Amino acid sequence: MSKSVFITGASRGLGEGLARQFAARGYKLALTARSLEDLERLQAELQGQASQICIRALDVEEFDAVPVALRQCAEELGGLDIVIVNAGVAFSARIGEGNFEQMRKTIQVNLAAAMATSEAAVELFREQGQGQLVGITSVAALRGMRGQGAYSASKAGFSKYLEALRCETYSEPITVTELAPGYIDTDLNRALSSRPFVVSAEKGTRIMADLIERRVSFRYVPPWPWTLVAKLIKLLPISMLRKM
Repeated sequence: MSKSVFITGASRGLGEGLARQFAARGYKLALTARSLEDLERLQAELQGQASQICIRALDVEEFDAVPVALRQCAEELGGLDIVIVNAGVAFSARIGEGNFEQMRKTIQVNLAAAMATSEAAVELFREQGQGQLVGITSVAALRGMRGQGAYSASKAGFSKYLEALRCETYSEPITVTELAPGYIDTDLNRALSSRPFVVSAEKGTRIMADLIERRVSFRYVPPWPWTLVAKLIKLLPISMLRKM
């Protein structure tokens, strides 16, 4: 029987790329995003690959709607094996320059909504007796980057939340996977002036899908060179960090 995967933010970027990867591998898909029209387009494209596709319009900021959509998809697909918490936003917003609304939204979507999705998923997994939660964080979680204070904080916060979840589910048949991408070519980062070691969305999401299937606990994406680069970033003094 085909495995099933639920993806938030599936209409574009990494979410769309992951949907394509898992469709090609014969998974049943549960795809959510704010735009139903975009999801219908993607569903039509993937119809011949995925064994079954469930789509739901979902704004993850509407916290109460998250468990409803997740359970509707679980019922339609006969359960969910994997839930990928992917929906996110990114703004370049410097502190003290009137950008608080963008910062608030960043925390709301990247952290609070991610926690709401994780909460609903784990509750379902406990009822099913198994499941894998995948949280998408970022190398930006390593340090507080200039112009990315809220984004770095949201990803670091979600990373620590996933670590706590891993501790809480240690003796349960629930796998918690954290993937921290570097620069993968999507709309989310194309406006940046510098994207070191950038890889295509197809390559990046293929690596991510492989790591998810291996049920890893944590990996940078791609693992090389970011596993090494991450160690160096952690050691940078502020005088150098401020120039990045």
